[in-house]
Amino acid sequence: MTIILEGKSLTKYFGGLPAVRDVDFEIGQGEIVGLIGPNGAGKTTLFNIINGVLKPDRGRVIFRGKDITGLKPHTVCKLGMARTLQVPRPFLNLSLLENVMSGAIFGNHNTIARSKAEEIAYRMLEVVGLNHKHYVIAKNLTLQERKKLELARALASNPEIILIDEYVGGLNPAEVKEAMELLQRIRKEYKVTIFWVEHVMRAVMQLADRVIVLNQGLKLAEGKPSEIAQDSRVIEAYLGGGVV
Repeated sequence: MTIILEGKSLTKYFGGLPAVRDVDFEIGQGEIVGLIGPNGAGKTTLFNIINGVLKPDRGRVIFRGKDITGLKPHTVCKLGMARTLQVPRPFLNLSLLENVMSGAIFGNHNTIARSKAEEIAYRMLEVVGLNHKHYVIAKNLTLQERKKLELARALASNPEIILIDEYVGGLNPAEVKEAMELLQRIRKEYKVTIFWVEHVMRAVMQLADRVIVLNQGLKLAEGKPSEIAQDSRVIEAYLGGGVV
């Protein structure tokens, strides 16, 4: 398996308190890897370190064999790493088409013409099932639609890996099922690697190839979903009896 993303001894302090401590991980090309843990475990901090929002106090981030530690998010994006946020942040007063075009223009492409960016945006909106709403203004979308738009914009950047933060959180069971099918389709058709923070455990356990567990900033466990579901340390720290 080709390793596309590595974290080496990643550590970050806030006001003297460790948010992430000596976290190591490897993500293989084409994998879906879940990242779970209780609130405050360090999951979002770890993502912020990986894509350049935060600079670690110690450790390195290696992407496609290159040390990208401390690079700015827009630079990391152009190298082929996209990210979606826990709370979608579209350009509220722009259309869906314009939102997704921004991903194409600022993503992992050579300089492209507006017509090419528009072509990519149309295609990505179709992938996520929003092709009937090209010209709808983003502020008028439902939560599910905003999550789809965020994913379409990430895909438009032509990523090799997407960091996805709580994609199915807040969705009803039917929407969760649809979201999982979409993530699986993206992995299969676009060969995109997915590193995925999620609190909806059943979704992670059904879809992920591997799961990494953080607790109090430390990596508590790592393994196949079936292994994680039976790990007494994980059950005690996070999952609880009968959750999986």
